[in-house]
Amino acid sequence: MKLASGWHPAGPRVPLEFARVSEDTPELALALCPGARLCPTYWAWLDTADLEAARAMLQAREKITPARPDWVGTVSAAIPAGDAIAATIDAWRRAHGIDAVVWTALPARFCQQDGRMPSAHEVLHWLATRTGDQRAAAEHYIRRTPAHIDTRYRRLIEARLGWRALREAHVTRML
Repeated sequence: MKLASGWHPAGPRVPLEFARVSEDTPELALALCPGARLCPTYWAWLDTADLEAARAMLQAREKITPARPDWVGTVSAAIPAGDAIAATIDAWRRAHGIDAVVWTALPARFCQQDGRMPSAHEVLHWLATRTGDQRAAAEHYIRRTPAHIDTRYRRLIEARLGWRALREAHVTRML
């Protein structure tokens, strides 16, 4: 995915949590989790003016199959009723004079079940039982996430495993 800018702070605040076990990497990724603590996000301009091209770029970057188009969120016009996250992003978009926004809308995923939100105990157990390269990758993902992405599970992970954000942590992924 080609960016036309660097990452900018002060994106919309959305409910995030470390609640998605990746299918292809040994990490516990951030996911949109309604009801979770609102966290700041970063945003960047994509190197395209075409909304469908932007969606395709994000879909390729996040390895989202065409069977799951709902995992790439888009706001450019009307918002479906009841979609609070999209409404928040849309309000931010309008306030900044942006025509359209695309974002990764992956749900929580645990025990190979999309939409399954793990408990705090399950998260800690899953992370604590990783070994070798898998453990290093899981720890690296959490530690490179900026400290101000302050979630409930992150606080537990720091307290129990000591995995604090790296001082030089910076954003390398999209909302």
